Amino acid sequence: MLTTPIEHLASLRVGTVEYISPDRIEVQLDIESPDSVALNTGTPRNFPRINSYVMIPIDLGFVVGQVSWITIQRSPYPKRSGFQDFGLIDLPFPLRKMELQPVGTLCATETAYKFKRGLETFPSVGDIVILPTEEQLRSIIESGENRRVHIGNSPLLGNAKVMIDPDRLFGRHLAVLGNTGSGKSCTVAGLIRWSLDSARKNLLDNTNSVNSRFIILDPNGEYSKAFADKQDANIYTVNVETRDGNKQLEIPLWFWNTDEWCGFTKASPKTHRTTIVHALKTVRSGINVDGQSKERELSNYVRVIIQAINISVKDGLPFLRKPAFGFHNTLVKWSEGFKAEEEFSKELKDSLAILNSKISEFCANRTGNGFIDYTYTREEIKELLNLMSSVFSEAGGKEEEFFPIDEDSPIPFTGENFVRSIEANAEILKTTDYIITLLPRIKTLLSDVRVKNVIDNENLKLDEWLSSYIGANEKEALTVVDLSLLPSDVTSIITAVIARMVFEAQQRYLKLNKQCLPTVLVMEEAHYFIKRYNDDMENTGPTTQCCKVFEKIAREGRKFGLGLVLSSQRPSELSPTVLSQCNSFLLHRISNDKDQELVHRLLPDNMRGILREIPSLPSQYAVLLGWASELPVMVKMRTLQKSQCPQSDDPDYWDVWTGRKERKIDWCKIANEWQNNKI
Repeated sequence: MLTTPIEHLASLRVGTVEYISPDRIEVQLDIESPDSVALNTGTPRNFPRINSYVMIPIDLGFVVGQVSWITIQRSPYPKRSGFQDFGLIDLPFPLRKMELQPVGTLCATETAYKFKRGLETFPSVGDIVILPTEEQLRSIIESGENRRVHIGNSPLLGNAKVMIDPDRLFGRHLAVLGNTGSGKSCTVAGLIRWSLDSARKNLLDNTNSVNSRFIILDPNGEYSKAFADKQDANIYTVNVETRDGNKQLEIPLWFWNTDEWCGFTKASPKTHRTTIVHALKTVRSGINVDGQSKERELSNYVRVIIQAINISVKDGLPFLRKPAFGFHNTLVKWSEGFKAEEEFSKELKDSLAILNSKISEFCANRTGNGFIDYTYTREEIKELLNLMSSVFSEAGGKEEEFFPIDEDSPIPFTGENFVRSIEANAEILKTTDYIITLLPRIKTLLSDVRVKNVIDNENLKLDEWLSSYIGANEKEALTVVDLSLLPSDVTSIITAVIARMVFEAQQRYLKLNKQCLPTVLVMEEAHYFIKRYNDDMENTGPTTQCCKVFEKIAREGRKFGLGLVLSSQRPSELSPTVLSQCNSFLLHRISNDKDQELVHRLLPDNMRGILREIPSLPSQYAVLLGWASELPVMVKMRTLQKSQCPQSDDPDYWDVWTGRKERKIDWCKIANEWQNNKI
């Protein structure tokens, strides 16, 4: 028997709109509406249920509302349909009510339904509320274009497939948040594996491999096991002899830039940074500070002084009254090095004499105390620099030695040369007293056997490193960097260097090729490395430096094709800058009040009802929301095989105690590995 559209709507009716506002709709449920299971949609479905969907017919289609709460209101009068005998005495009748949060509009097209966020037309009081059919429900959940990767199913919505667009999920950064044991690591490993599997099924040429790049920074060593079955996966660790099939992690110290050296040594911006900058310029330009002739020593000395004066001029120090006093005193100290030696040529001696005469003239014009009329003019500084340039040329210096390269360019040098360069430049800049605390930190790093194989490799080629860690041409690249055996005092800096090198490689690829290279950088236990810091302090430590690198990636990575995936159990400790740049979220169980409050603040709209289930979510369940999903949806993530799960299982206390699982102990083997004994 055919039914009319009106009769069909009536069969799906469950209530009536009683109150409406832009962000809230109250519905009074009919007495005849289902108590626990609805059968009128064709398939059994739980109703009423928190976070499920209902619809309200309007001119454009249907307003879709998400159930946020359900209650019972006791009515003093019975509400009956049909004949009533008013002579009877009735007890108060319970009326059920529920609140909806409007989430979007479901419109009917010629072939199917199409869901879109936002409302153009609101319903009115008295409008009926209906249950969506199976087809309509799937249109809501499976909305959006380019849904290519199946990540799980929705337990609330008929077990509908939850699929995502990788461009949206990875292109604008993803945060996977939840308590320990809630399934975060399996989710991250699954997203990578499922994305690669889907891409492999849709290759245009079946003979080619997936042209993908995933880089996982793993501080706990969990993911080596998860991707051990992938032959093309590159797994890097600190001590390669203890890990079968793994490769030696190599992040040479000549990769490190000025900020990272200053962060590691906790260098002061006022006293240490200038020395480090000049030392890096010296070693990267290949200038040897040992075994030089007197003339060559003088040319190097003058070159550093000219660079230091140019930096002071850029900051305007010689032209400001108070700073000019300090600049003049420093210039006088520098002039002590402009001494003629017997073996110097006549031309060089003459140039030195003219230079010293001019400096003496400056000193004669600036005697006495105070800062009044103590500044230099730009003409005087220009004349001084010209005279120094003449001395530099006469001493055998070459023009290309002036800022030949940036001090942060990844050009190889050894740790020993870097130490000697710091000492030599400190003598020139008269900062020897300030580097007393700087040098021991660097020397300790260079002598640490735990990181020697990681940082000590001047023969490593940059292009080979980029090919191994980021990926070769048209080849599936999956890199797992196991940081678990690194000393804690260098882990943050090594992480910062890797992230920055990947980011800068992406920048240069875009510059040369005029198109980006899609790459995903995964940061496990992100709260250790992307930790919020106080902007009011001089934050030069390694953790702060690491956080600043990821903040830059979060702000600018999308333009260069670098997507960021963060996994953390303490979102309240993460940098607000990084979290604010994440456009998609997968939220597992979160119990901490501070973390829950932060997650609620991250949402830009009023769709927070589903987040109330976060404290009680079972393991493997998560809430997907943000740019990757048209609307928040609860997902039961797909199940990975045991061999594909990261090594983050809960300890089996009872099975070990009772002998059901064996645990043999060989502390000698562990001690030998720990002490680096080759036995």
